[in-house]
Amino acid sequence: MTVMAPTVENLTLNLTEEIRVRASLEATFAALLEEMGPRNQTPDGQPLPMTLEARPGGRWFRDLGGDNGHLWGHVQSIKRPTLLEIIGPLFMSYPVVSNLQYRLTPVEGGTLIAFRHTALGFVLDEHRQGLSKGWTPLHERVRARAEASGR
Repeated sequence: MTVMAPTVENLTLNLTEEIRVRASLEATFAALLEEMGPRNQTPDGQPLPMTLEARPGGRWFRDLGGDNGHLWGHVQSIKRPTLLEIIGPLFMSYPVVSNLQYRLTPVEGGTLIAFRHTALGFVLDEHRQGLSKGWTPLHERVRARAEASGR
């Protein structure tokens, strides 16, 4: 059996994305909370409702009822309507910690969301590959919801 030594490259993950939204900061931030929370979906569009307690230390989790579920993380920092930061394992049930950061800034014609997902730990290859495109459907739903709000 060959055992590979861990390296910084295979123990870290760093994804970034910029999302331009034709809506106000407030409408975009509200859409972000809604789409990460009760309207959340899997990347292939299946319902995956979550609870997001939008306050410092608040939990982000999937409630399966009967005191069953999965903790994805905690709100590390929130500054409405410009910052949401979450820290935790997300959907990964192994030794890993992630930091999600959403920074919203006003730009001409709307809002720019700067998204960053960094992680440290044993990220499985299948998750690493999925994460490279897995956030995009959520971000597209946030954009569509904010723009449809008409604000």
